[in-house]
Amino acid sequence: MARTPEEEHPQKAVGWAARDNSGVLSPLKFSRRETGEQDLTFKVLYCGICHSDLHNIKNEWGHSTYPAVPGHEIVGVVTEVGSKVKTFKVGDKVGVGCMVGACRSCDNCSNDLENYCSKMILTYGSTYYDGTKTYGGYSNIMVVDEHFAVRIPDNIPLEAAAPLLCAGITVYSPLRYYGLDKPGLHVGIVGLGGLGHVAVKFAKAFGSKVTVISTSPNKKDEAINRLGADSFLVSRDPEQLQAAMGTMDGIIDTVSAFHPLLPLIGLLKSHGKLVMVGAPDRPLELPIFPLLMGRKIVGGSCIGGMKETQEMIDYVAKHGVKPEIEVIPMDYVNTAMERMLKSDVRYRFVLDIGNTLKAE
Repeated sequence: MARTPEEEHPQKAVGWAARDNSGVLSPLKFSRRETGEQDLTFKVLYCGICHSDLHNIKNEWGHSTYPAVPGHEIVGVVTEVGSKVKTFKVGDKVGVGCMVGACRSCDNCSNDLENYCSKMILTYGSTYYDGTKTYGGYSNIMVVDEHFAVRIPDNIPLEAAAPLLCAGITVYSPLRYYGLDKPGLHVGIVGLGGLGHVAVKFAKAFGSKVTVISTSPNKKDEAINRLGADSFLVSRDPEQLQAAMGTMDGIIDTVSAFHPLLPLIGLLKSHGKLVMVGAPDRPLELPIFPLLMGRKIVGGSCIGGMKETQEMIDYVAKHGVKPEIEVIPMDYVNTAMERMLKSDVRYRFVLDIGNTLKAE
């Protein structure tokens, strides 16, 4: 007979879980594995709410299993380390992002690109090496292989560090990889949500001229005066688009809704790069002729490897790039999901797990 989530492992845990595709979250007692030789156990203090959490609890991508404890922007303090752990000690501040395992032997893993490993194990909703299900950070404790944890420097507030572990690395990695991290470049950021607002901050820190591209004219003041963008473009305004044609070296597109790519390709200079990091639920139309007439490229990017994620965290510590967050109690999570669906958050919800998740 199958064991219940509470019986699977020796360490007792509590969290909030969805039981079905209604996506409604409620308390769940479950369990974590004991701390293995290369594992560390940590008390979860904060966890960011990512839009993919909402997709998963509602099974909008078709592969969810229940009960589902979401959360992959997890930070806390180490309470126990395994006998072979070399990089962490009890009391260290740590973070876990979107993955907790990979094969560690393929070409991608050998090149610090565990995020592209075909056997990558997601932080929640995946099957771990031992055959049990992974549960995320809407919970009081985590156990993770030290390779998949990052160190959080003391000068980054833990609540601000949480969104960096998904939203932050998702935009940092393509800015670096596609060469859009050089001073003086003109970079466009499409969408001003959880991903987009961090992309603006990183691009500015790299020394770029930054233009926010949005369907919402009412975000202009916030984009320029609060987040530091240099200009703002309303993507539904043909005159504004025409005036900006051929002016951008690269664009990071964070939008997960269906939207046209042709206007964005038109904004690029010759040899410009349009990089997709949002995940629309249906295919977008990609016109080829505008790519040919300018040697332009459309690329993609998905989070980052562990080495680069630590690099990103260290960059934040040095340059002060911090997400804009709204810290909320655990029992507010269902309301937060409803608000996030309406884009009613500036710009990332972070759950105060340590102070508000009740043990019973």
